[in-house]
Amino acid sequence: MKRFLPIIALALGACQEQPAGEPVVRTEIGKGSEEMAAARSALSPCQPVTFEGMLFTHCVADSKKHQIKMVLQDDGGQPYRSLRAYGEDLGLDALEVAFVMNGGMYDGDGKPIGYYVENRERLKELNRNEGLGNFHLMPNGVFFGSDGNWQVLSTETFFANISDRPVFGTQSGPMLVIDGELHPEIAEDGPSKAIRNAVGVDADGKAHFVIAEVPISFGVMARFFRDDLNTPNALFLDGNVSALWDPAAERLDTSPPLGPLIVVTNKE
Repeated sequence: MKRFLPIIALALGACQEQPAGEPVVRTEIGKGSEEMAAARSALSPCQPVTFEGMLFTHCVADSKKHQIKMVLQDDGGQPYRSLRAYGEDLGLDALEVAFVMNGGMYDGDGKPIGYYVENRERLKELNRNEGLGNFHLMPNGVFFGSDGNWQVLSTETFFANISDRPVFGTQSGPMLVIDGELHPEIAEDGPSKAIRNAVGVDADGKAHFVIAEVPISFGVMARFFRDDLNTPNALFLDGNVSALWDPAAERLDTSPPLGPLIVVTNKE
């Protein structure tokens, strides 16, 4: 049984890096009082925050309350390519969703270009190749986990230390924070500004997912994870295609076609 998913439209540019621009405009489709909207938002694990004058949405996954998995494609083997397509395929099971965010670099067909594990099945091996683009701004890294133990590690650290296959894993890049230090190649506030999202894990094991609500630089995003969220490691997930589905807040972003999805579900 399918159910209609309320939507908030997200105006994004093409998948290439974009120069600084006007703040992204989100337009809510649907009706309801401000009181009802506030009540829904209070139940959400995602909340608005401001850092260095920039607006972000910050979502927290807590292993006591949540589980995390990767999702790429439907039962027929076709990548979902959008949050809406995934949600509509879930039907009533969508009630279990806490939030969903895009997570990991991918090719033109929506398939991951780096390490990807879904339900302990490895669909793509670790990518340690050199190349162009954000993914290859070394060091890049892997977000992965099993049984509520979630981590972000640089690709080389992951390769050298992780032998057991996790329940889920996705490779992206670049790393934003590495052992408490900013990525050495990231400028303080470079000219490249985009809607971006990233993930980090704090000392208590909580996973922090962040999506910018205005175009930002890598530097601002990296400092947010280091200085505000206190995550020793943080990983850039993507830019210009970044999108969030937050059912409690009735937010469902549209975007250019996506690849892997990080799905956070409620345990109860």
